[in-house]
Order: sequence, then structure tokens, then C-alpha cells
Amino acid sequence: MTTRARLVTLLVAVALLASLAFASVWHAARRAGERDRARPGGPSVAPGAVTLDGEGRMIFRNMAWGAHRDELVSVAAADPGGARTSAPIRCLRFHAAAGTGVCLRKVDGPMQETYFASVLDVRLRTLRDYPIAGIPSRTRVSPSGHLVAWTVFVGGDSYAGSDFSTRTSIVDTRTWTPTPTLEAYAIVKDGRPYHASDVNFWGVTFADDGHFYATLATKGETYLVRGDIAARTVTTLRPNVECPSLSPDGTRLIFKKRVPGLSPDEPWRLYALELRTMRETPLAEPRSVDDQVVWAGDHTVMYALAGDFGADLWSVPADGSGASRRVALAALNPAFVG
Repeated sequence: MTTRARLVTLLVAVALLASLAFASVWHAARRAGERDRARPGGPSVAPGAVTLDGEGRMIFRNMAWGAHRDELVSVAAADPGGARTSAPIRCLRFHAAAGTGVCLRKVDGPMQETYFASVLDVRLRTLRDYPIAGIPSRTRVSPSGHLVAWTVFVGGDSYAGSDFSTRTSIVDTRTWTPTPTLEAYAIVKDGRPYHASDVNFWGVTFADDGHFYATLATKGETYLVRGDIAARTVTTLRPNVECPSLSPDGTRLIFKKRVPGLSPDEPWRLYALELRTMRETPLAEPRSVDDQVVWAGDHTVMYALAGDFGADLWSVPADGSGASRRVALAALNPAFVG
């Protein structure tokens, strides 16, 4: 066979293989799209106007399959499972308060994914973008809307084990001055200054514009800490507390507690903590919850559990009474606005 003939044969073979590969990918994508469209039970979503000041509204990340997956959607707060109106902004984590929103989002690049924390105004327009150094995990806005916090995984991707590292940042929206990591704060543990190379923080919940609660992890243990922004200090209050969420009246926290004897993959139960007495009360949710709950008024909290679309929203009374119930399919990271 001549050199020319061999070259022609090689080109034909390459073209044939490329055609087969394209057909395989196209067929797989078509089947995936048909599967997603045919999946039953997905809430309907329609595009429209979404703002952070809608009276009696709730906003969350839509997990339903289709063109609006991962977009922020607005629903009536009194009917979380009702009709959804979507905005063309996609978030992996979201929270909002007092007309300020924060969207932790992913940007796909030619070589790798990158992540940003976008601070949003009342019309969901981006005010500032901050590059973040890992996979989005938690985010919160202070009740006044003046402070924004977020946590990302910079090593590992699960709180269930011990092989992970986090970075938690706070930004003041009045000055746009960031605190890149809470690890810069001085730690007071058991009444004494504390230093360790393995310190991690996550799960900020704001009390006001000067103070917050969060989780501190070190030496294989977790602690509830109270932070003082002006003094740049955190002080431990209690062990075995993760992802605290402060009640609207500032008197109680709901948190994740590791319970001995549970599976290492599902180690948590939800508890309420009365801050004045430090008395704990287990909530009536029998499953492990890996989420930072959101208060839906003074007496109920919402949180995500795994569902057919990735996550569903559930609620349970905050005093240990009653029972948990699912309130919305295919939903994540709720925030009450207006």
C-alpha cells in the first residue's frame, strides 16, 4: 500500500470513529433529556419578575429538572409548594435579608470551574463579585442586610468526615471591606487564648451588625462560638454544635448535633438551644440533616433533605413538638423576603 493510500485509510478511520463518538454522545444526551422531561412530580416553573422585597414571598434555589434548574424562584411564603416564578440567575447557595442577597455561583471555564460570591441588590443585580477559593457550602445575610458571610470547602467536600478544610469570609456591604477568613480572629477557648493550625470555621449566623454565632472545629471536636466583629475575636460557648441558626428574637439556636451510635455518614440530629440557660431540646426530625436551617417565623424551621431532584424542603416545629413534613419538592436554600 502506498503512503497516500495509507493516509487516506487513516483519515477515513479517524472520521468514522469521530462520527461514532458524536452519535454516542448525542444519543446519551437525548436520552438524558427525555428522562428529565419525563420525570414525574417536578414543580412547574415560569419566568417572571423576582425581587427581594416581594410582600409575603419566599425565594429559593429551584432544583426541578428543566430550563430553570438552579435558578432562583419566588413563591408565596404561605404556599412553598405552589407556583414558581424564576429569575435568570443561577446559584449553588443563596440567602437574603433586608433587600440584600448573596449568590454563591459557579462559572465554567475551559480548564476548570471557578466560584464567586455575588452580593445582590433588591432587584437581584450584582453589586460586587468576590472570587471564592472552593466549593460553596453555607451563606448568610445579617438581619439588617449590612453583613454577608459565606463558607466554602477548600479541601474535602463533606462535614461528615474529618478530612476537610473550610474558609469562612465576611463582607460589610456599607464599606465593601472583606474579612477573607475568620481564622484571622483571635480565639478564646475555655476562657484562655487558643492557637492551633487545624482551626476551621463554618455556618455563620448573625445576631446583629457586630456579633455572630458560628461553628469552630479543632482537634476533632466542634464548638459553638460567639464572634465579636469589632474586637475580631471568637469565644467558645459549648461543644458539639454545628451550623447554628439564630431565631428572629435572638434567644434560641437550632443546630446540628453529632449523636453517638449513628452512622458516620448520617451522624446528626437537629436540636434547639436556649441561649440563656444552655438547655438543649431535640427536634421531631428523626433523620440526619446536613443543612443550616432557616427560621420560618418564630416557631418553625425549614431545611433540606435528599429528594428525587436533589433536595426537598422540610419543616419542623422549633420547640421539639409535632412532626416534620415536606413543604416543597425540588427546592434548596429558602429565604423569606418582604
